[in-house]
Amino acid sequence: MNMDEISCKTSKTFSHDVELHGHIIDSGIMEQVLDTIFDMGGDFEILTFNIGKLKEDPSYAKIKVLTDDAEKLERITSQLHRHGARLVDIADVNLKPVIADKVVPHGFYSTTNFSTEIRVGGEWHEVPDIEMDCLVVVVPETKSIRCLPISHLKAGDLVVIGEQGVQVKPPERARESGIFEFMGGQVSSERPTRTTIKKIAEEICEVHARGGKVALVGGPAIIHTGAAEVLAGLIREGHIDVLFAGNALATHDIECSLFGTSLGMDLKTGQLISAGHKHHLYAISEIIRAGSIREAVEKGILTSGIMYECVKHDVPYVLAGSIRDDGPLPDVITDSVAAQDAMRAYVPGIDMVLMVATMLHSVAVGNCLPARVRTICVDINPSTVTKLMDRGTMQATGVVSDAGTFIPMLAEELTSLCSNKR
Repeated sequence: MNMDEISCKTSKTFSHDVELHGHIIDSGIMEQVLDTIFDMGGDFEILTFNIGKLKEDPSYAKIKVLTDDAEKLERITSQLHRHGARLVDIADVNLKPVIADKVVPHGFYSTTNFSTEIRVGGEWHEVPDIEMDCLVVVVPETKSIRCLPISHLKAGDLVVIGEQGVQVKPPERARESGIFEFMGGQVSSERPTRTTIKKIAEEICEVHARGGKVALVGGPAIIHTGAAEVLAGLIREGHIDVLFAGNALATHDIECSLFGTSLGMDLKTGQLISAGHKHHLYAISEIIRAGSIREAVEKGILTSGIMYECVKHDVPYVLAGSIRDDGPLPDVITDSVAAQDAMRAYVPGIDMVLMVATMLHSVAVGNCLPARVRTICVDINPSTVTKLMDRGTMQATGVVSDAGTFIPMLAEELTSLCSNKR
């Protein structure tokens, strides 16, 4: 279908032609682009609009953006770039050198977490390991491309300036619904928890069936609510491939293993133990004495729990510290930049992330994830998911649930799925 020269009333003289390609109708991208133009004070003409006929067919639109002000036009096209629009007059990216370590030229391109391509030497190249709020570094001779945070930039690195020669590809929703389509990427306490968790379990199985990996970002509420033993079982059975957490989850998991308590509370009776408030410090001390969590396992000091199963089944973990940590455990990375890098090392192999009962750690990990990674945020407080999405992790789907309810129900569904496949 062609719609030639459909235009809005305008006498504006500054213009750029942009184009969109993909499932731009089903994903709402076309609507977002046109709304953005109007909201920012511009007008448009639709020069070409080819609509895909079949479910798998992409659509294509060519749009002339018009304004009465050159600066306004640049602001509008910059915003449209975030929706996946690309300038028709294609040129290679502009590159400028970093003048000193971490000191970037003005106007540098700041990445999104969407799949991104740049034009170098007349050819389009994907930016590997894309991450939001980073920069793109290019070696033109070899066409080597890297996505780096400011902290990694070195004097002389050539960084992309502006949006010329850059195209982002927002996640698309094809006409055929996906597994979480009924949830629509939002959060509500009124959705059926059992149905939702069953779909999450199915997704985990599908990820593993195609050779992908599932990461878990966990908070100490997993221990406090009595779900540690169940999560340890999920790790033992191979459902979790990477663990991201802080000092608290590991400390209270080890406290639970050594003393049967979490923050001094007996997890079997729910009663506070006399002098139990010291148990988490005793747990930290024992691991420090052993040298590390792994050494505590190898020496027979630590014999159960989440961290024990990670060591025994070679599931990597990154424990990132915070200013409020006790101890911390010797495995905790107290340099936040080093902790980011440690997490980044595992992100390229991850296809799905479960974030359970930890707002700050969820936001931190979410900032390192490309938008292609299926992200499920589980928290008793709906605002946790909202904050995660507001900070750029728009692919997150929320489940309002207590960790002590969610994890055992997920384990039941995974056990049922595994049994049915035998």
